[in-house]
Amino acid sequence: MNRVEKFIARIKKYLEEVNNKKFMLNLFIILIIGIILLIVANIFLEQKKDTEKALESENIINNPMINDLDYGSLLEKKLEEILSQLKGVGKVKAMITLEDTVEKIPAFNTTKNSETTNEIDSQGGTREIVREDMTIQVVTGNEGSPIVLKEIRPTVKGVIVIAEGAEDLEIKEMLYEAVKTVLGVASNKVEVYSSK
Repeated sequence: MNRVEKFIARIKKYLEEVNNKKFMLNLFIILIIGIILLIVANIFLEQKKDTEKALESENIINNPMINDLDYGSLLEKKLEEILSQLKGVGKVKAMITLEDTVEKIPAFNTTKNSETTNEIDSQGGTREIVREDMTIQVVTGNEGSPIVLKEIRPTVKGVIVIAEGAEDLEIKEMLYEAVKTVLGVASNKVEVYSSK
């Protein structure tokens, strides 16, 4: 007998000596506990990933340093991601054109001085001279960059969506309505096509 056969023989002998019902019950309980732990760990990991993804996309959207090109690309990426999740829809590509650029409204300090002078001329007439002076200064932060009070994102000019499954009229209409809803655009600014 070689070593493997001896080892297998020992295991068989041990299993015969041990009460099989009790052993199987313990093995079953350990198996159930292991499965429950795996499921719980998987749920927590998915929630953590979803939270991180949501925070990342929120930080990207609210980041004042994003320029127009990045903003348009971000919208396209998020639109493609959500549309591809719809039932019956495969791979999705989207193109979004923006109407304007990002408009940033900085904070200002305004100082207004008003000076009134009354003069009497040589003929006894009185005249009042009002002099107003106004100074406008942009408020800057610690790093010398202007503090932005408000940022107006550009409006969507048009959207083209190319999706697998869009040859089906129901799916095409579903994509069309989803784009209008998520971007808040009029019907004439959205086109949906099927991919090749």
